[in-house]
Amino acid sequence: MKLYNTLKKSKEEFTPLNNAEVTLYACGPTVYNYAHIGNLRTYIFEDTLVRALRADFKVKHVMNITDVGHLTSDCDTGADKMEIGAAREGKKAQEIALFYEKKFFEDFAALNCVRPDFTPRASAHIDEMIKLVEKLEEKGYTYKTSDGIYYDTSKFKGYDALVGHSHVEGLKAGARVEFNAEKRNPSDFALWKFSPKDAKRQMEWPSPWGVGFPGWHIECSAMAMEYLGETLDIHCGGVDHIAIHHTNEIAQSEAATDKQYVRNWVHGEFLILPAGKMSKSDGSFVTLDTIKAKGYNPLDYRYLCLGAHYRTQLEFSYEALDFAHASLNGLRSRIAAIKELPLSAIKDAATLTDAKAKFKDAIDDDLNTSKALAVLWDFIKSPIGSAEKLNFLEEADKFLGLSLLAESAKADLPPQAAALIAKREEARKNKDFKTSDDIRAELDKMGIIIKDTPKGTEWRLK
Repeated sequence: MKLYNTLKKSKEEFTPLNNAEVTLYACGPTVYNYAHIGNLRTYIFEDTLVRALRADFKVKHVMNITDVGHLTSDCDTGADKMEIGAAREGKKAQEIALFYEKKFFEDFAALNCVRPDFTPRASAHIDEMIKLVEKLEEKGYTYKTSDGIYYDTSKFKGYDALVGHSHVEGLKAGARVEFNAEKRNPSDFALWKFSPKDAKRQMEWPSPWGVGFPGWHIECSAMAMEYLGETLDIHCGGVDHIAIHHTNEIAQSEAATDKQYVRNWVHGEFLILPAGKMSKSDGSFVTLDTIKAKGYNPLDYRYLCLGAHYRTQLEFSYEALDFAHASLNGLRSRIAAIKELPLSAIKDAATLTDAKAKFKDAIDDDLNTSKALAVLWDFIKSPIGSAEKLNFLEEADKFLGLSLLAESAKADLPPQAAALIAKREEARKNKDFKTSDDIRAELDKMGIIIKDTPKGTEWRLK
């Protein structure tokens, strides 16, 4: 398998540190609000990666739950997102955390993502975080300000290895970080934040430096190393984590252990709306419940994501989701037809073997899922025996996670198509044949063929 390593800025063959087990850590949700579909795109790509790795290796997959310490600014300013969520809903921070964690894993399951082996909560690992900060303090990497214990990035050689030198220069110019007069360097970050003197936080703990809470970055380092050791094979996340969160994870982890923290950094690109990137802070986000309420299946969205490479930006639209819905239903219609045939004996074992090899090659080429889907479509359309096709589909779906062979996975109309068919029937009743023909053409573009019968309009997928 070849993966693009953000650290090396190149695609390279993946080899684990220990052939017995791949260690993989993924940055999990901050559970103060619903996950939007942009967040979920990242988890779909990570799930695909884990599925692909498990074809060849044993994998230990850890994903954290951030339930404290993630401030509204990644640069250690603003309020804790958990406290904001609690104030917004008039509940305790812990209640907010448990509610949104539960909802997150419901979405996770609906998208057929395999639950990680461990999902540690930040609030349950405060001791490990304090010990890590103490180790950094002993080695001379920290200093104290009025609001917390900070990491001195000037003392870590190679701080810009992941993000690039130009970004760090931008920090020095004050272009990307809010000004803090007590910080020695613009890129310095909080390891431990003190609770405000004039207010009591819901989530705070005693420490050698005073009552407070951990910085967001120290949380991931402490939990990753607690479960996976001091050097990880793979660390995943969204591209928005590269510049600050993951750069800071490297600095603090390697300073503490004198070892390489992560061998392969793998990042997924943004899902964007036509107006720009989704954001919870400005309310411009779509949840999985949003698209379910419009009649789509969560796996329609998974199919949409698999149709684009994880390292390319994907623009979300309901037209694109309609196409994904129609494509997935097209697959299901063909599979239903195959299942109705008597299981034929293998007629062309070489073709089956070749198709499986091409599919696996596409997955192993930095998770090229769009190419893998093309291989699947070519094979399922080929004049090969039904037994061969079902064999291939079963193997392919281990990587795709689309429940292609599930009994409940039957084709249904795209949400907007049902409304169009009803509108066309009304037009035909009114003898408005131009509108009727225009709608037929529009449905055809959606991959839906309709037929007028005495019992009404019948439809099938191309």
